[in-house]
This record gives sequence, structure tokens and C-alpha cells, in this order.
Amino acid sequence: MKILLVHPSPLMHAEIFLRLEPLGLERVGQALRSAGHHLSLLDLQVLRHKDYFRELNSFRPQALGFSLNYLPNVPEVVDLAIETRRRLPGCFIFVGGHSASFIAADLIDHARGAIDCVVRGEGEAIAPRLLEHVPDGKLESLPGIVTPHGSGPPPILTTSLDEPLPARDLTRKRKKYFIGQLDPCASVEFTRGCPWDCSFCSGWTFYGRTYRKASPEAIAEDLSRVREPNVFIVDDVAFIRPDHALAVGKEIEKRGIQKQYYLETRCDVLIRNREVFSYWKRLGLKYMFLGFEAIDEEVLKLYRKRISLDDNFQALEIAQDLGIMAAINLIADPDWDEKQFQLVRQWAESVPAVVNLTVSTPYPGTETWYTESRKLTTLDYRLFDVQHAVLPTRLPLMKFYEELVKTQAVLNRKYMGLAAVRKASSIVLGHLFRGQTNFLKMIWKFNRVFNPERLHNHHFRAEEYALQPPPPAVHKPTPEELYVHLPLEKGTAHS
Repeated sequence: MKILLVHPSPLMHAEIFLRLEPLGLERVGQALRSAGHHLSLLDLQVLRHKDYFRELNSFRPQALGFSLNYLPNVPEVVDLAIETRRRLPGCFIFVGGHSASFIAADLIDHARGAIDCVVRGEGEAIAPRLLEHVPDGKLESLPGIVTPHGSGPPPILTTSLDEPLPARDLTRKRKKYFIGQLDPCASVEFTRGCPWDCSFCSGWTFYGRTYRKASPEAIAEDLSRVREPNVFIVDDVAFIRPDHALAVGKEIEKRGIQKQYYLETRCDVLIRNREVFSYWKRLGLKYMFLGFEAIDEEVLKLYRKRISLDDNFQALEIAQDLGIMAAINLIADPDWDEKQFQLVRQWAESVPAVVNLTVSTPYPGTETWYTESRKLTTLDYRLFDVQHAVLPTRLPLMKFYEELVKTQAVLNRKYMGLAAVRKASSIVLGHLFRGQTNFLKMIWKFNRVFNPERLHNHHFRAEEYALQPPPPAVHKPTPEELYVHLPLEKGTAHS
């Protein structure tokens, strides 16, 4: 069967800071190719809708799969599915991905018959079985499959992360993928899932709070096939298990693989496993993202981070001692006033780290979707990107965005302004020598992409598709309400 896999357009923050290769779609692509299908892959982060429709006309897929990891992409995916159904009536259209898994039935309703099914949960194992059952139409018997006629059993976890390795050859314009100064940059997965349960996060609810590891040999084999000099380790929390991290490093050393790395981790993991991060610094670890989330002890407890403010600051000191550039995230609450924004700006100016702000956003798959007592001010999917306020703001909305952007600009001045470019001139020149312009372009985009008027005006666009609001009763949800993948048996979640 001829199958086209599609990743939707970039979100607002991805217009500037990063553009990551569609690793999950590449893995699904390899699983389908191994099953004998003929594959094509389009990433609309680097291509355009005109390229998509050109591919429809030339490739004429018999099946088409959309990756839907982020809520703001829902209108785009639904509209493309409807137009595809009009142009290719016989094409089987399915949607999968992180966000799709939490709103499967709503997607079916939005598409008005254009989406044949939604795949909940991990896609590598179930995608080949799904396409095998398309001719007989018995899709509801498959785990994780939702159709207009009903739902199958709960989705199942992939038995091994060692295979399939991602089909990177399917991805076009690979020079367009980057994260900050790592330009170009590939993505690699060491582990999957998270054993913590932060109230604002949907990573642990998607995987049923499980945590699984790929073998060091499989990881090194994947890395050996990566041509880019830089690699983003996509794990939700990197290096939770020090023995695994060290084993991966030894395998990389044995193969003589030399890359520069960027990863995300928790502050307590860094404190507990300092020697592991020191070792990876020698292997090429250049940047790490630390989830601070707040500079207030009570707010950390509210988010259920299970870490103290002192530990956060200690982790920042460790990163600085190791010579690893740290980026940290703070969650801006819509209830902030001007004084709170000013306090955050002063603090961000004083710390040796890139400080990023995201806006507190309850969304399907998080516990706060059920427990947040403030009424949502919008149900427009496009605004659920952690860059817009979807809860009532204490300040007038326009003033909130003015303060938000003013605070975000601290990051721009410290690490992406002209002064920062002069300091990093050798890096910029090296990029230009290799024909890489992503990092340089992002420096000039900040004021155009992040400006109060643009953010404010987004609230007044016509709303074609709306989220189903959360249940009216404020309660702590049950695991059955939260999880996509049901938890593994006791003793296997942290294997």
C-alpha cells in the first residue's frame, strides 16, 4: 500500500527557538515500511501546504496518516483531512500522536467523516496491524483504535524501544532541523515515559507513568546513522537511571561517535547523578533544559514537582560548574500582576541561564484539566500552545501580553540579541560556512513573532473547531480518566 505520513506546521515557539525532526513519525514509517508498504513522509514544519497538495497529486496515497502531538494543530489537520477526502475519496485517513490520543472522539466529530480512525497511544506496533485490517473494516477490534462506530480495547505499549529505528531517509530538508545554536540537529530517543506526576504535565498520563529504556547497543546504532553533528535527546527526563546513561556513553565511546548534545532533565536528577552529567560533558553534552517551573516554594508544591527551590538553585550551580549551558522554564500564571512580572525579570537577569516563560495552560491529558477551578476563557485549539492565556488574567489581556513579552525579551537580549551574536560570532560564522542559517535567522525573528498585538489579536479569530470543555465538577480524576496507556504491573514501571 502507498502511505503518506504528514507532520503539521510549526507552533509559535518553534518559529524561533527550535525545529525538531519528526522522530515518532520516522519510527512509524519504518514499521510500516518493514511490513512491505511504500512510504512517503512530509513535514510541514519545513514544507508548505502547496507541497502537500502536490504530493497528493503525484504520489496518490492509498492511506494517509497525520501526526498530531499538539492541540494547536487540530484545525490544520482536520481541514487537510477534509480537503484530502474531497480530492481522494478512496484514501484511508488516520490520525495519531500525543494530543490526538486524548481527544480521539472529538477529532472524529470535527472531521465530519473525513477521518476514518484515530490511533490512541504508541503507533509503531499498531500501525502495521491497522493498515492490514483496512480492507476488512474490522478496525474496532484493534487496541487503541477509535472510529466513528466505536472504540477498540485500550492501547498497548511497544514491547521494545530497540526497533524500529527511525527511517531518517524519509525526511526531506534535514538541514532545517535545529535547537538553538545546535544547527543542524537530529533527534534521538534513549528512554520513554516519566515516573513523576506533575499536575500540569501530560507526559506521565500518556504512558501510564511507565518508564522504559532502549538498549545501549540500539541507541549507539541509531546514533551511528545520524549524519548531523548535533543531537537532541528527546527523553522527557534524561539520565534518570545512571547505570543506563553510563552504559550508553560507553557504547558511544566504543564506536567513536562524536556529537554535541542537548537534553532535558529534572534538577533533582542532575543533583543525584552529577558524575553522569560530568561524564556526558566529556562526550559532548553542551546544553540542558531544566524544568524550574517556579521560583516560589508554594507554587512548586501546587505543581507537585516534589523538589525544593534550594534544590533547583543547586542544580543550576552544578550545571555552571560543569560548563553546561542551562536553559530553564518558568510557568507564568495568568493571575500575575505587573509586580510579579518585574520580579521574574529581575531574577532572570541575575541567573546564569536562558530563562523561558510558558503560560499556565490546563489541557486534555493533564490533571489540571479536571481540577483547575478558573473557567476557561476560550476553547479555541489554536490558543492552547502555552504561549497564550486561556484562563482569566488579572491584568487586562493586552497588558498581560505586554508584560509577558517584555519578560521574554530578557532571554532575547541575553542570549539572542546583537551582543550575544558578537560573543558567538565564531559559532555563527561556522554555521554560515556550512550553509546553516537557522540560528542566525532566529535572532531577528523575536520581535516579529513575539509581540503583544499578535498574541492579543489571536483571541479574536473566527473559531471553527472548539475543544470540549472539561467536566463541570472539580475533582481529582481517576487513572482511567487520565491515562492513555494503562500502568504496567507493579515492578515493571521503572525497569
